[in-house]
Amino acid sequence: MAEFETVAKTSEIPVGRINVYEVNGKRVAVCHVNGRFYAIDDVCTHDGGPLDQGVLEGELVECPRHGAKFDVTTGRAVVLPAVRPVATYEVRVEGDDVQVKVE
Repeated sequence: MAEFETVAKTSEIPVGRINVYEVNGKRVAVCHVNGRFYAIDDVCTHDGGPLDQGVLEGELVECPRHGAKFDVTTGRAVVLPAVRPVATYEVRVEGDDVQVKVE
């Protein structure tokens, strides 16, 4: 069973930004949306592009390669050409530590 791993301090990920961390062998994009943190795979399901290099607007991240968009709160693909969701991971904040759990 996987456990939560501290990846950052809350102050290290400003609102509207994405930072990438290696957690249990996966590249995980941690997104800060209006005081809440979300974690998704850092890989577009359309062509494998790095989502952390895209634009985060509200709850949507846009892949920089072909414009696919994903809801970071659910992983759901909301704009073509992506149709498959990205994996999401549980996030918690303990004090000022951002922690992610990757199974």
